[in-house]
Amino acid sequence: MNALPDSRIAREITEYVRDTAGDMLFHHSARVYWWGALLGRQLGLAFDPELLYAAAMFHDIGITPHYHGSRQRFEVDGANAARDFLRGHGIGEQDIDKVWLAIALHTTPGIPEHLYPEVRLVQAGAGMDMVGRGIDAIPAAARDAVLAAHPRGRDFAHQVIDTFYEGLKHRPETTFGTFNDDFLAFRDPAFQRGNLCSLLLAAHP
Repeated sequence: MNALPDSRIAREITEYVRDTAGDMLFHHSARVYWWGALLGRQLGLAFDPELLYAAAMFHDIGITPHYHGSRQRFEVDGANAARDFLRGHGIGEQDIDKVWLAIALHTTPGIPEHLYPEVRLVQAGAGMDMVGRGIDAIPAAARDAVLAAHPRGRDFAHQVIDTFYEGLKHRPETTFGTFNDDFLAFRDPAFQRGNLCSLLLAAHP
């Protein structure tokens, strides 16, 4: 486990996320960075640690209470927040696009691995931290070091479910076509998932 990016913008990102998200999301986002960075080094990918850190730390900002009135996908809210933050710090548009895509696509399987390394690694890191997908690629000593620095806590799974339910229950339509509707279905027995086949048949009887 190496050091975090040591720059003014990285420190300000840490402060921003600390002030905006609770402990659970802060530590989750930090672990997403570490899993992504460690995987990227294992695979020999040429990624920008500062951009990866920005994308990982902002990737779930859109689910926080500030955005509970939004009608957009939470991923887009987070991507837009990161874009505004990075523009305010003079980051170039091409680099901002990488961060925007990494956040916007982190819940969209099958696409990030074909894009920039930063996009691929945020999605991979999020999958590792949420459900352990691919975590065996990270050496045990490195895993232990990350979890010591950013503990998961004993109730991580239920905290995640509750956080995402609260952040999505007012905009259920934005979960259509993603696995985010699982949070709503788990917590709300009355929730009705969208169904493309039903929509198609209704449009073309």
